[in-house]
Amino acid sequence: MKANGGRSLASRLAELGQRSDRTLKFMEVCGTHTMAAARSGLRSLLPANVRLISGPGCPVCVTPVGYVDHALALAARPEVIVATFGDLMRVPGSAPAGEARNPPSLARARAAGADVRTVYSPADALRLARDNPERVVVFLGVGFETTTPTIAAALLAAEKQAVTNFTVLSANKTVPIAMEVLAGADDLGLDGFLCPGHVSIIIGPEPYSPLVDRFGVACAIAGFEPAEIVAGVESLVDQVLSGRPAVDNTYASVVRPGGNERARALVEQVFEPCDSVWRGVGLIPGTGLQIVERLAGFDAARRFDVDLPEPVEPPGCRCGEVLRGVIEPSECPLFGRVCTPQNPRGACMVSSEGSCAASYLYAEDPVDSGSVREVVA
Repeated sequence: MKANGGRSLASRLAELGQRSDRTLKFMEVCGTHTMAAARSGLRSLLPANVRLISGPGCPVCVTPVGYVDHALALAARPEVIVATFGDLMRVPGSAPAGEARNPPSLARARAAGADVRTVYSPADALRLARDNPERVVVFLGVGFETTTPTIAAALLAAEKQAVTNFTVLSANKTVPIAMEVLAGADDLGLDGFLCPGHVSIIIGPEPYSPLVDRFGVACAIAGFEPAEIVAGVESLVDQVLSGRPAVDNTYASVVRPGGNERARALVEQVFEPCDSVWRGVGLIPGTGLQIVERLAGFDAARRFDVDLPEPVEPPGCRCGEVLRGVIEPSECPLFGRVCTPQNPRGACMVSSEGSCAASYLYAEDPVDSGSVREVVA
């Protein structure tokens, strides 16, 4: 298959390496990009001097262990129904001493009798609350800008309909400031970012401008097909070699200037910025979203007073370093040995967008019917 003026993706990839006499290091901060690049075999086809590493683009992965502990404490209450997306079910919480091999999780809590239910949307959780007026539904609000508007809409609907037994435990996060923290990290030495496509649909290209203005790193918003990811990487290489970093929207058919104003307006009615802990990165001021005071009755964190243990990360798990791009998944001593998708020790192996899961699933045979290798043949 030909692309970009008749040149194949293979020739475009080969040309990238020939243009630079040093290694260029780019980070993608989108779980869908991470999985698409692994599934297509793109990483193995990039020239050795053009590196694409995974960052904290998986919202389940960056959710700290303390949040899982909080969810487990709520699930233990008999009046509570916990509603969650499926990816969060097997993320480990803090394991008591001597029980590292069997850490607590929502899946284990459900097996032990807790009422934990998997839903596909916040609207499903709101419906669950309407159907169970004698119980309190706690929806686990984990996600970036892409999913936050749907949670905001559900909370506004609960307010309007007076569904007072619907609550949200918010761990929602915003991406651009976290990218600034990574851009300024001396141990990473990033040349640019492949900006998240789905997040950018909501926020538009403008919030990435500080990455260019303050840190001088290149930015390219890209889609998710192999050719679209390659176009984003080409843009990043062009920016670095020309010395003119910018925010290049190579996904302009979907991402528009200003983003989705209606979605952002929904979020502003319901949430306000707060400090937030990111697994592997730490506390980042202003990157969290907490429910506004007006809707405090729908905030599970305010509504329930629970005792929480001191958070303890899974012993030996280096998920935090993987999320920062400091190491590759295979460099974690647990990877593929005691930590697998069937028996995960860390969040990066649990989530369908996690970099460890992507590496494990596609490292040996990254080619499938949609792969770059078939496209370039």
